[in-house]
Amino acid sequence: MKSFRHELWFNTTRRRDLINITPTLQELVDKSGIQDGLLLCNAMHITASVFINDDESGLHADIENWLEELAPEKPYSRYRHNRGEDNADAHLKRTIMGREVVVAVTGGSLDLGPWEQVFYGEFDGMRRKRVLVKIIGG
Repeated sequence: MKSFRHELWFNTTRRRDLINITPTLQELVDKSGIQDGLLLCNAMHITASVFINDDESGLHADIENWLEELAPEKPYSRYRHNRGEDNADAHLKRTIMGREVVVAVTGGSLDLGPWEQVFYGEFDGMRRKRVLVKIIGG
């Protein structure tokens, strides 16, 4: 069994952003040489997420609106965490969206459903954050 590890780094220009990382993950599968196995991709920061969904702008707007209804950014005073900080909502949004995805690798390709894409979700941006990619298999 082989193992391949890579770090992706993000520094978004907005507080919240959704970035399709599927092509990058496929490039890493190609680079790894692994034909059959598993790819783990996880956000290494507690205000960011990695998740799978459709790459459709209307859905992205719906996700943003839904998350903002569940955990609004403001007023900052509504959250106990925001004593000297302003990102409690980002922690909650990450909890809702999840930390990681695991995707099967079959025949050297990400084994995703017809509309599935992998996204990096940023909920407290404008600073450098890391995503770990680990691929294992043969």
